[in-house]
Amino acid sequence: MEERNDTLIKVENLKKYFPISGGFFQRTVGYVKAVDDVSFSINKGETLGLVGESGCGKSTIGRTILRLWDKTDGKVHFKDVDVYKCNKHQLRKLRLKMQLIFQDPYSSLNPRLTVGEIVGEALTDHGICSKGEVSDRVGETLKVCGLAPYHTKRYPHEFSGGQRQRIGIARALILNPDFIVADEPVSALDVSIQAQIINLMQELQETLGFSYLFISHDLSVVKHISHRVGVMYLGALVEMATKEELYKNPLHPYTKALLSAVPIPDPTLRRDRIILKGDIPSPANPPSGCKFHTRCPYAIKRCSEEMPEYREVDKEHFVACHLV
Repeated sequence: MEERNDTLIKVENLKKYFPISGGFFQRTVGYVKAVDDVSFSINKGETLGLVGESGCGKSTIGRTILRLWDKTDGKVHFKDVDVYKCNKHQLRKLRLKMQLIFQDPYSSLNPRLTVGEIVGEALTDHGICSKGEVSDRVGETLKVCGLAPYHTKRYPHEFSGGQRQRIGIARALILNPDFIVADEPVSALDVSIQAQIINLMQELQETLGFSYLFISHDLSVVKHISHRVGVMYLGALVEMATKEELYKNPLHPYTKALLSAVPIPDPTLRRDRIILKGDIPSPANPPSGCKFHTRCPYAIKRCSEEMPEYREVDKEHFVACHLV
């Protein structure tokens, strides 16, 4: 993969395996291969969307990049810094520039703290500004996120779902990060509120210039906010391209099946659905060869025997499939 001068995040051959314990002595008898040899990069000011079915490893990638979970293998670079070679002091400083927006806007907020304390906690913890300056900074950040300064004295249960997600965004922005992992940030919200939050995130990105890893299973939302889109299946990337190219010319059979399920906002038009047969294999025991061959309607003998190479088939269009 060609590296650009403005690369912010670079992930190389990332793996995250969770051990499976069994037997009387609870020894490790296997591994759940949540993320299995994934490589990609994110540029400054760019949004990379990650899509796929539940359990494909999208959220695990986000948390492993941020080092909330330790990797099994591979490399993660933030600018010129190897994230997994940082000691505790270096990692603490690095976290100022890498933030996370959680999926559930309610359970991710401490119900015992006011909004002012939740949003301003990081400023106090890192000693970025004095206590007198914290309230001013929190009020300014809430205002940018569409809330009022007087909201600082209220508790999370006093807000709607959309407002709570704005609080979560404000908490991530208060440290002025360069990179934000947005882990399904609108999946718990109503459709009308989703549009408000997505537009807010885009406006903030245009103003402040940070980058997103936007994780979602909603292909319509991903198309709206992303610059490039990666498709995951069973812990691996199967396709990645610019959003225009991916939605116009999907190459992988799994990507085609996903896009065939996207509703068309016109009752007079119908899309030919591609119905995948069978269930998703277990990530603890993935099939040999191409992981998708057990459900692929076009699979040939080679697909079950040989792992396809993840390669660039067109400019900035990568795919892992023997049939392409």
